[in-house]
Amino acid sequence: MNIDWTTKGTAARRDQYYAASQKKFVPFSDPLVFKKGEMQYLWDTEGQKYIDLLGMNVCVSVGHSHPKVVSAAMQQAQSLTHCTTMFHHPVPAHFAQELAKTMPKGNDWVVHFTSSGSEAIDLAMAMARTYTGNADLLALRSGYHGPTYGAQSLTGIAGFRHPGMPGNVAFVPEPNQYRGIFGATLEPYLNEIDITISSATTGKIAGIFVESVQGYGGIIEMPPGYMRGAAERVRAAGGLYIADEVQSGFGRTGDHFWAFERDDLVPDIVVMAKGIANGFPLGAVVCKQEISLPMEDKFMFHTYGANPTSCAAGRAVLQVIAEDRVQDNARLVGIALLARLKELQQKHTAIGDVRGRGLMLAIEMVHDRGTKEPDEATTAAVFEHCRTQGLILSKSGPNRSVLRMVPPMCLNLKDVEVVAEGLDRAFNSLK
Repeated sequence: MNIDWTTKGTAARRDQYYAASQKKFVPFSDPLVFKKGEMQYLWDTEGQKYIDLLGMNVCVSVGHSHPKVVSAAMQQAQSLTHCTTMFHHPVPAHFAQELAKTMPKGNDWVVHFTSSGSEAIDLAMAMARTYTGNADLLALRSGYHGPTYGAQSLTGIAGFRHPGMPGNVAFVPEPNQYRGIFGATLEPYLNEIDITISSATTGKIAGIFVESVQGYGGIIEMPPGYMRGAAERVRAAGGLYIADEVQSGFGRTGDHFWAFERDDLVPDIVVMAKGIANGFPLGAVVCKQEISLPMEDKFMFHTYGANPTSCAAGRAVLQVIAEDRVQDNARLVGIALLARLKELQQKHTAIGDVRGRGLMLAIEMVHDRGTKEPDEATTAAVFEHCRTQGLILSKSGPNRSVLRMVPPMCLNLKDVEVVAEGLDRAFNSLK
């Protein structure tokens, strides 16, 4: 089967045959076609090499075309590519067991596989409402939980919201320690949860969805005590705490396998996807067993959920994380890269804030460090220049004024210097 690898041909076909809804989500002003990936590196059709600081939207966790993951998926695909969840298959059953073992001890955890993170969010919404009997949900204002109709109702960024989405969602201020409405504090943000429950809901809620580290929102880490405090308040109102670990899970933050662990918290439901299978389509909801039981009398079916090929890849991801000390690498390389980013902050006045943990890092651009006015134009300009420096990252945040870095977790210390120097040149090119 012939493939036209030219950038011009690919762009023309996209323009003619892609729906408008699928054409908007592009990063650079000019098209970029990738032909090959190997661990933390990418090559375009012209042979230009790049460091992937985006991880293909955080989906590539342990490295592009990681040989152990590819081998596991190929071996499974050659024997049985797909097996619907109507039938039994040992690979997803083993993977469910292995995922449950990563959860906090002291509970019986069960797994429901989906095809994506957005599907998993929709399922978690249904689980919370069915278990509690309550309809109202809470979410954070700058949170992102997915583009499906249910998930986008939890997403507090206007650019991701479409008309007619489901209701019964109230938003609370995100505890952004850089530009949050209450500044670098904790209690006022927690108090807002109680205020919102009493004023914008029936007083009884199904739960709260919280990204342990906000991804598209601009790498906003929940400050110590927030997740635990939010869980206490929500549970007092009859609800569940749902941890969205779609971007922050699987050791990406370095210190913990799941980012919610930093707050000594046991969620009721955990949603995961993206890096779960290193780019193979898969998502999952992991919850306490009793929460899943009220849904047993109704059908909840995801055609490609528990696909054995994707689950084989997922099992290999867990194996690689353990055997190659991937989480520890994310911690050490993340510390080194964060330090270099802070050095750039001292040099370039357009950088208002540098933040993150492990290999979830961000640079936020501002017009003025005093007013903290977001600078979308400078972000876009630096972003475009990063391409010429062989760096692939993303523009994120509600104002698209944040450069987000979530590379494959095999990024190494040698790459750190290349990244820092490339970013420095990108900033210098604006002068």
